[in-house]
Amino acid sequence: MKGFTYSEARQNLSRLLILAQKEEIEIRRRDGALFSLSSKKKKATSPFDVPGIKTKATTQDILDAVRDSRMG
Repeated sequence: MKGFTYSEARQNLSRLLILAQKEEIEIRRRDGALFSLSSKKKKATSPFDVPGIKTKATTQDILDAVRDSRMG
């Protein structure tokens, strides 16, 4: 774990964000307050992974609607 002062962190934010992807970073303010910076892992999800909905439509209703939309 690497530590930085608030001033160092402010001047090197881009570098700190890159480092935080690999390890936890500590930032200490002048008043002694200590903060931790780490990256969150992205969830590998598909854009097609959407929650389903409840409906009273049957499969036949959906097929009829698709057929009607193609015919006219």
